[in-house]
Amino acid sequence: MLVPFYIAKRYLLAKSSQNAVNLINYMTFFVVVIGAASLFIVLSGFSGLKEFSLSFRNAFDPDLKIQHKSGKFFNISPAQETAISRLEGLAYYSKEIEEKVYLSHRDKSQIAYLKGVDSNYNRVVDIDSAIYAGIWDLDKHGVMGIGLANILSASIQDYYSPIKILLPRPLKKSGTLGFGSKPYTEAAISLSGIYAIEADLDEKHLFVGLDFAQQLLEKDSLSVSGVNVKLKKGANEDLLALRLSQILEEQVLVKTRAQQNSSLYKMLKTENLATYLIFTLVLIIALFNLVGAIIMMIIDKKENSKTLFSLGLSIKDIRQIYFFQGVVVTLLGGAIGVAVASALIGSQILFGWLRISPSLAYPVSFEWFNFLVVMGTISVLGVAASWVASLRVNKSLLK
Repeated sequence: MLVPFYIAKRYLLAKSSQNAVNLINYMTFFVVVIGAASLFIVLSGFSGLKEFSLSFRNAFDPDLKIQHKSGKFFNISPAQETAISRLEGLAYYSKEIEEKVYLSHRDKSQIAYLKGVDSNYNRVVDIDSAIYAGIWDLDKHGVMGIGLANILSASIQDYYSPIKILLPRPLKKSGTLGFGSKPYTEAAISLSGIYAIEADLDEKHLFVGLDFAQQLLEKDSLSVSGVNVKLKKGANEDLLALRLSQILEEQVLVKTRAQQNSSLYKMLKTENLATYLIFTLVLIIALFNLVGAIIMMIIDKKENSKTLFSLGLSIKDIRQIYFFQGVVVTLLGGAIGVAVASALIGSQILFGWLRISPSLAYPVSFEWFNFLVVMGTISVLGVAASWVASLRVNKSLLK
């Protein structure tokens, strides 16, 4: 093993007598460097885009969300609240109640979701950072998404023209309403703030106080449609989800942040995988240069191989010389490529020289997982290419 590796190292450092062979070797090494750097940059770019996309959702989605498995609402007793607040690893929790309503403002109207939340909500999710105008104040006020506000032409602190909330009343057991009673519940509220997260969420919700929403929905103070949970750093997510299910006893479903946005996470993973496979295919094609370079080296060193064979080295040993040469070129080129890519990514993180807009730098993220993926991919492909090329050494060549 040591002899083939030593000779492979000498071949790698020594120049060939044929200029064409030297040029092919240089080009092969350059292609490996560029391929590894490109793959690492693309994966880091997608990691940055993933973090950038999820950062908008993180301002709205809690670490854990508790919902009823089959129905809209469930009850949470004071004893259960006490048990939840004592859980180790839980930082804050917030109750909410949500229902679809009809909103009207002047001559504009829109169907949206009324979300009543308690005073802990802005501690559980980072909704304060998403406030576009005004403040987060649900004490006799509401907070609406900027998309919904544009549809209704609503503005903050408009006390002369508040937003009307209409909600159909559930039919009584008799199936009829009393004489003179309205088939809907009506309330009015002014805005204290407007938030901006993303188009889908900005046109969906009107936040109000939990008590206000429960009264409007004709629910008691124990009735909720969900509980939002914020975990302490390093808390065991799975264990807390199990404990919460046990405390609430009912058929509740505890969702993690990834489960709350399963379609978004699946889309991001699919895009990342597709990009990785495409660039891996490009890398495979590029490594055909390595196969050609090793075969050219075998032909160029044919007389030396015959001499080594006559001195007692086996065909397997001679194959290992060229195999090691290909592996070293691949690993060295991959390492240099990743180093160059890391420098470019670091400069982008620090200086933001590549920009999507004048105020927004293209998001990138350095992750060790991407480093392992690139080096693992280049190593596997390099070993395979070197092994295929080394098979060119056979008895007919050494005769």
